[in-house]
Amino acid sequence: MTRWTYKDAGVDLDLYQRAMEKLPRLLSRTFTPRVLPLPGGFAGLFQLDFDCPLFARKYRKPILVACADGVGTKLKVASMMGRHNTVGIDLVAMNVNDAICCGGEPLFFLDYIALPKDDPPLLEEILSGIVRGCQLANCALLGGETAILPETYQPGDYDLAGFCVGVVEEENVITGANITPGDLVIGLASSGLHSNGYSLARKIVFHHAGYKVGDLIPELGATVGDVLLEPTIIYAAAIRRVLRHYSVKTVVHGIAHITGGGIFENLSRIVPQGVEILLQRDSWPVPPVFRWLQQLGNVEENEMYRVFNMGIGMILVVSAYYAESIRNQLAEVGIKSWIIGQAGQGPKAVRWAD
Repeated sequence: MTRWTYKDAGVDLDLYQRAMEKLPRLLSRTFTPRVLPLPGGFAGLFQLDFDCPLFARKYRKPILVACADGVGTKLKVASMMGRHNTVGIDLVAMNVNDAICCGGEPLFFLDYIALPKDDPPLLEEILSGIVRGCQLANCALLGGETAILPETYQPGDYDLAGFCVGVVEEENVITGANITPGDLVIGLASSGLHSNGYSLARKIVFHHAGYKVGDLIPELGATVGDVLLEPTIIYAAAIRRVLRHYSVKTVVHGIAHITGGGIFENLSRIVPQGVEILLQRDSWPVPPVFRWLQQLGNVEENEMYRVFNMGIGMILVVSAYYAESIRNQLAEVGIKSWIIGQAGQGPKAVRWAD
């Protein structure tokens, strides 16, 4: 009689254990003294406050901010390229950029990695990107889960999900309710597609046009794979810096992360009743990758703005008096921005000024 083992079913526990042994070293690169040691624990421990001048926050009415997101079919491009050390940055970015929209300081991050088989080198490569993302966001990678799911995923496939927890003082929660007529809209530059619209992008590039990931696109000065794998910008640290600068005044009235649904849908989520946001066409340079995709797939302009960020990865709605000061602070940390619109009085809406 055959004696079946877990390895026969597709899960090699010895290989899995070797992969797990590398994780503490990777995670520790993101730790601060607020992370409490718990070797072999079933969860991670994080100290909300800390009795040290460098880390003390002295919260009065702390509100926790939590969010979850994934990378989507950008992972397909990573598999085609055989390059997996940047999608972890995307994973962290999609979460911490959401958290900062409420004014939340990202505290810690948890990941979920699902693989079709045990693959320690692949796991380490993916985690290296997640670690880098957490370092850029100034948050701790506190733990996570690695699932081996044979038959659920085909060879070469895997999936990522992430979970971020942050904190903000109750009086500093940003909801958009303070947006008033006269406020200016600042658009922060994206690095490209970020992690949205890849189902359409892949359909156009690989299925319709027949490109391969290694093909050079002269007008973009890079290969297809390099363009499509460009990591999402992590804005959380830069925006936290701006918010700390105006710790006494309420200057930033609304923040919108431009993800699936594009500029209009995401900005609409934070606009209060009685306020109309008018955006100015041609107020920022649309990166060439979007026009290349549009022409390649004969995509209508409205569809482009519904699916992609079109060069604006994050939006701040701010008091007009402080707009240029905020833009200068963003520029100091390497983030380009433009005044792309203004809030006015009218029925709740986000639309082009013309």
